Amino acid sequence: MILEPLAAVDGALPGHLLTEVTGLYASNREFFALSGDFPDPDDIRIEQVARTLADELVEPGAEVLLARSRGELVGIALTLDRHPDPTDPDPWIGLLMVDAGRQRAGFGSQLTALVEQRFRDEGREAVRLAVLENNPKALRFWTALGYLVIGHREDRARHRPCAILRKPLSG
Repeated sequence: MILEPLAAVDGALPGHLLTEVTGLYASNREFFALSGDFPDPDDIRIEQVARTLADELVEPGAEVLLARSRGELVGIALTLDRHPDPTDPDPWIGLLMVDAGRQRAGFGSQLTALVEQRFRDEGREAVRLAVLENNPKALRFWTALGYLVIGHREDRARHRPCAILRKPLSG
């Protein structure tokens, strides 16, 4: 698996990549039905995904990473090099998603390991993420990878209840 940072070209995200990412998002209907991130989880459109990714990329220190296996898009990770809260020193995984048709094949674990290694290479000590309280499947995934629940709070964007998880990157 390789990670490819998504970058704007002449101020816009490349159309062929948006088409791929939209397909990946659309395959995860169950997650988007839980999250409410799109008005209709059965009809996720390229324009909506483009707007969502553009909004992510304007955040200082944000990165969108496309995960490819054998040339095909299998996952995506949205990361933030630091939380807006100045008392939080850790980088964050804002979203990690694998194409629904490829889940349970190890891609999520591989993608997580690559993201963690990027932060390790930067000298970061730990990584955090938030899991929606109504998503026990995601909570099981993250805790199986060694992430520990360290608190609960609402997310910044939509005020949804979340569990906050953290994993040390040393050792």
